[in-house]
Amino acid sequence: MNTTNSKADRRVSLERARERARRNFSSGFNCAECVAEALLSELVPNLPPETWKLSTGFGGGIGLYGDTCGALVGATLAVSAVHGRSMLPEAETRKETLAASRRQLYTDPGLYRLFNQLPNRFREQHGHTLCRELTLRWHDDWLCKDHALFCREIITETAGLAAELMLLTEQEIRELRFGRVVERIDR
Repeated sequence: MNTTNSKADRRVSLERARERARRNFSSGFNCAECVAEALLSELVPNLPPETWKLSTGFGGGIGLYGDTCGALVGATLAVSAVHGRSMLPEAETRKETLAASRRQLYTDPGLYRLFNQLPNRFREQHGHTLCRELTLRWHDDWLCKDHALFCREIITETAGLAAELMLLTEQEIRELRFGRVVERIDR
């Protein structure tokens, strides 16, 4: 699903989502909520506004546990709202269903290629995907201004990355290349 067609429209949508995510942080949303709310409100406005509340528990790397950055999780939720599956492919046998499902995820259109972009590009930009690694220098002063400013920038950048991916067409998804993966696959 591609909500806008021209590059200019895509750019405007991307910038609106980035700025909304940035403002959300100043309003008191956590990292995951900032990104999910901004992206879903700007790019998938037909969803119920409560949808972004699914992201609340992911703040601070899941309830301050420090795992995957909440901004990255919020971004993944939003990209899934546009490109995720709402049902498995239909086929006559279980074996055919599994094969069709694998094609959807790996090759046609290759949804894993799309979602793989998020952690790989995030890691390229920030060095880590884990909240505890990204914020290590603020563990003794979590609520300080420098930490807040750092996270606000990550939130803004991640919203932009996700918006870019949300606006891709199926053909553009097919052209993406895998980055780092956990299984041996043809990239």
